[in-house]
Amino acid sequence: MTYAVRYYTKTGNTKRLAEAIAKELGVEALPISEPVNEAVDYLFLGNSYYAFNIDPEVRAFVSSLDKEKVGKIVNFGSAAMLNSTYKKVKAVADTVGIAMDDKEFHCKGEFKGIHKGRPNENDIKNAIQFAKQYK
Repeated sequence: MTYAVRYYTKTGNTKRLAEAIAKELGVEALPISEPVNEAVDYLFLGNSYYAFNIDPEVRAFVSSLDKEKVGKIVNFGSAAMLNSTYKKVKAVADTVGIAMDDKEFHCKGEFKGIHKGRPNENDIKNAIQFAKQYK
């Protein structure tokens, strides 16, 4: 299996998860400003809710993906209030013909004092366990 890990973060929370997942998969976690140039079976995409939606940069990144290079998108992220961004990411992925994996990883993220310290050590361990199922 081949992997890529890309993430978008404003607080650093999703970057921490991306780095743990990438280390487990033996690849580098890169921001979404770095395109996916190589063919991969799984693209792990870290993102979160901002103003009740995925960020326009995430939307643009997913729209730019080449369906010939990306087998499936695996969604992951953290958020203080809302949980899964799966449906929002899938709606964009559907427009470019890239499948979303049914499974995703999500945990709480600290924002303005809410969920202080999250993602924590246990969240990071859970993200690593999540990634292991793809090896």
